[in-house]
Amino acid sequence: MNRQDLHAYQNRAIQFILDKRRCALWLDMGLGKSVVSLTAISDMTDACIIQKTLIICPLRVANSVWLQESRKWSHLEGLRINICTGSAKHRTEQLNKKGDVWVINRENVPWLVSLCADKKSWPFQAIVVDESSSFKSHKSHRFKALKKVLPYTDVMILLSGTPSPQGLHDLWSQIYLIDQGKVLGKNITAFRRNYCEVDFWGHKWTPKPESHTKIQKLIKPYVLSMRGEDYIELPDRIDIVERVTLPPKILAQYKDFEKKLFMEYDGAEIEAMSTAVLVNKLLQFSNGAIYTDEDHNWKEIHTAKLDALSEIIEENSGENILAAFNYHHDRERIMKRFPSAVLLDKDPKTIDRWNAGKIKMLICHPGSAGHGLNLQYGGSMIVWFGLNWNLEFTQQLEARLHRQNQTKPVRIIKIVCENTVDERILKVLAGKHCVQSDLLKALRS
Repeated sequence: MNRQDLHAYQNRAIQFILDKRRCALWLDMGLGKSVVSLTAISDMTDACIIQKTLIICPLRVANSVWLQESRKWSHLEGLRINICTGSAKHRTEQLNKKGDVWVINRENVPWLVSLCADKKSWPFQAIVVDESSSFKSHKSHRFKALKKVLPYTDVMILLSGTPSPQGLHDLWSQIYLIDQGKVLGKNITAFRRNYCEVDFWGHKWTPKPESHTKIQKLIKPYVLSMRGEDYIELPDRIDIVERVTLPPKILAQYKDFEKKLFMEYDGAEIEAMSTAVLVNKLLQFSNGAIYTDEDHNWKEIHTAKLDALSEIIEENSGENILAAFNYHHDRERIMKRFPSAVLLDKDPKTIDRWNAGKIKMLICHPGSAGHGLNLQYGGSMIVWFGLNWNLEFTQQLEARLHRQNQTKPVRIIKIVCENTVDERILKVLAGKHCVQSDLLKALRS
């Protein structure tokens, strides 16, 4: 494809980058963040505005998206891209190669900055942070490392489809990467003091009611927000909740554990020492198994969700299914029940096989498969075996199939155990979605 094949909204995004140079693109998954960014980089490189660009992204995306995307477009053929993942030796070799763009996984940002953290040795005039919400924690090593080289960076592009999955407090560190604290405060303390309220114990900070509008107004000059349904025709999306009922004896055991924070099961004593641990244990319980010790030994409690998954497969025998799990015991039990299931691993050939229609059931953890992957060619059905509290993981994974070039309606099935923590997760995700949706809507208008 050539540049003339780019859509009008993509050219608008490219121009936004060229005009602002330090900005965020909050685009729905499937709107082409990669080609937009690479085109802007290519234009600035050709114009001698920048010489070297660093792209920071999830590991799987680093290995299977950016270089491959550049090869699809004739106007990007001259862009020399080096993939700096793997061993320290390989990363160093790639850094020393001639090129225009270097792609690194986000876990290695501290390593890279430690190599060349001062103005004389920092080689990159431009940085692209793919899925910038992974830098939302001001305490993370990756954010602290990247913060050191901001003064030496002329172009900063943040890409995300889910910029504030947990709420407005996710925004401070991301916007700081753009403006070094000009609009939302020089540090997280200033941000909280100006825009948040703290609870009686001084631990939990929540945005003041008026902060939503204030923050939206302040960051709007730096942000371009686009929603897929406004620019491209997406396939229909059908959301289905498949409710399963636990046997009375099992449900009674669940309720007893929830109340007492302790249970004995098949010779194992299982105790929840805190509310957070309890909620995690209850989520495992609803999936059908539970860890019994710190070594991750586990015992199966019921097969309700496995039986439901089996029925879904049987009723949709002609479909290829992408199934999401939460825990290692989920994965092991699924693969034992369905021996033909394939785990989405680090090998790019697994994605190729899926997109070629050669895998009937691809199973994955949403934390490792939710960003940047094009899986829409291999199937049109997602089954959530285990629900996830993380809105970002949820939306990103679902967008792997519900995106541009998907030719069928996409069915998203969530298997929910009635009267368990599963039902609470559905409500929490709906609440988080409203906060983020309101933010993106305000920035589009």
